[in-house]
Amino acid sequence: MRTYPDCVPCGIRHALESVRMITDDERIHEGVLRETLRRACSMDLRQSPPATAQIIHRFIREVTNVKDPYLAVKDRYNKFALEIYPDLKQKIESSANPLETAVRLAVAGNIIDFGVNSVVEQGDVEQTITRSLTEPLDMGAFAAFEKAIEAATDILYLGDNAGEIVFDRMLIEQLPPEKVTFVVKGSPILNDALMEDARMVGMTDVVEVVDNGSDAPGTILESCSDEFRRRFDRADLIVAKGQGNFETLDDVDKNVFFMLRPKCKVLAEHLGCEIGELILRQSAAGTCRLGAKVERFKNFQDGTGKAVKQ
Repeated sequence: MRTYPDCVPCGIRHALESVRMITDDERIHEGVLRETLRRACSMDLRQSPPATAQIIHRFIREVTNVKDPYLAVKDRYNKFALEIYPDLKQKIESSANPLETAVRLAVAGNIIDFGVNSVVEQGDVEQTITRSLTEPLDMGAFAAFEKAIEAATDILYLGDNAGEIVFDRMLIEQLPPEKVTFVVKGSPILNDALMEDARMVGMTDVVEVVDNGSDAPGTILESCSDEFRRRFDRADLIVAKGQGNFETLDDVDKNVFFMLRPKCKVLAEHLGCEIGELILRQSAAGTCRLGAKVERFKNFQDGTGKAVKQ
């Protein structure tokens, strides 16, 4: 997804909010603001929003000398999500369709995002969980997701935020664990989950966890490690959580299922939905591959080598 003009002032605002989380020094605030404005003037709008955010947050960490500005936020939401995990796990296990309920809760967890929101309260998370259990879900996409899981041999699950990964764990526990590899970021960026977060919430006890070698708030493949890119290429199914992963992978030639709640007008309009809507969506490449498989099956049934007319 490219950067839209409305993304530019949003990025400037967020840079200022982020540095204010770290220090009260107004000289540093001004320095970060000026540098962000300077970079905005030469921004390549063909790049994704996370590409610009990656550059700005590297500068913020450098000028403040704080390696992980969101460390306290991540720790708080990991603990909060673990506290409610047993109750949510029970909801999944007692539901009529545990996989569907787990998908709904995984998407609900995407509300824990400080990349777009400057403040997320625990009450916001609880309200989102309640809504997610009953609000509309694209059941066509869900049916395709079920089939993709069954057919896949190598599932790469791209995590997003700390705290949210507890919700991801609940979904992964409904999948064949031997098929799944969970991915965290390689180094700190916003409140995105790192390896230590995966250990803290028990993800490493459930499936293999790897990092992508990058500090981008999404999955910018050219910014990732060679090892991760090999894993990405090898996977036959990608589950991508969150806004940043959608913004960086929406046009990738892979079978990807995106799970997110769009948190800004720009992305909502791009997706053709409302802000905060529960989104499960298969990539265009994945949909085309599914269509090709169906067409090949029709040809096989017909026995003529020609598509069967509907």
